[in-house]
Amino acid sequence: MALAGHGDEIGFIVRDLTDDGFVRLSRIGGSDKTVTRGQHVTIHTGDGPVNGVVGQTAIHLRDPDDEDVAEISEQYVDVGAEDGDEVADMVDRGDPVTFSQEIRTLANGRLSARGMDNRIGIWAAAEGLRRAAERGTDATVYAVSTVQEEVGLQGAKMVGFDVAPDAALAIDVTHATDAPESPGKRSNGVALGGGPVVSRGSANHPVVVDALRDVGETAAIDVQLQATGTRTGTDADAFYTSREGIPSVNVGLPNRYMHTPVEVIDPDDLDDLADLVAGFAADADAYAPFSVEV
Repeated sequence: MALAGHGDEIGFIVRDLTDDGFVRLSRIGGSDKTVTRGQHVTIHTGDGPVNGVVGQTAIHLRDPDDEDVAEISEQYVDVGAEDGDEVADMVDRGDPVTFSQEIRTLANGRLSARGMDNRIGIWAAAEGLRRAAERGTDATVYAVSTVQEEVGLQGAKMVGFDVAPDAALAIDVTHATDAPESPGKRSNGVALGGGPVVSRGSANHPVVVDALRDVGETAAIDVQLQATGTRTGTDADAFYTSREGIPSVNVGLPNRYMHTPVEVIDPDDLDDLADLVAGFAADADAYAPFSVEV
């Protein structure tokens, strides 16, 4: 079986350099244009990191009747260069750009940082493997970090074909819709601190779903359920169609403010997530071959 968390981080790429010394951007993945302006960023060049800021015109100079947010392709990074020649000596087209943020501890031990999506998935897969090994599981377990989930599930396609596991858990974040501005029509019932989330529907194999729920109940781990109709939006969508079809489930961690520099998670949820996937690995033989009776 495979435990998979992907290693993408939402960011940008250097698209162009201007004659007056500024950097133009393009998206990588699902970058949010509403949170970029006025942010510190790091451009990761072949010669090392270059600091910059995404320009934001002062409120005193903006037209009060025009508060539309510019597309990322229209925004720019100021690295302090005086002209186009200087900026060309500092960065190249195609260099990746990320927010410059530090992890912060909030009340009740909750954590805020950029890129929780999906560094937590990689941690949970690795820690789940370690805990499964401590329990002496008989199953062969792979902990995998995939790539390019945000741009076509490319890593999951390769892993699903190469490893060909009997079952796959795609570990990712999922939206916690318990914050004040979460739109009611997009509410999913998932709350921060409510425990790991097991998806039901579409890509999620019912036997694997039931197995995870059983493991949670036995281990006294609170498990939240999430409905995912057509697709999960995670690596599970690639795993379950790999080879002749791999029994797969998307297992999520509640995350507030996804795809922003201030994502918030509860470490208790994360610890329970690692325990849940480890428990599933330890008990996998009891559920194999994950077939459905019809």
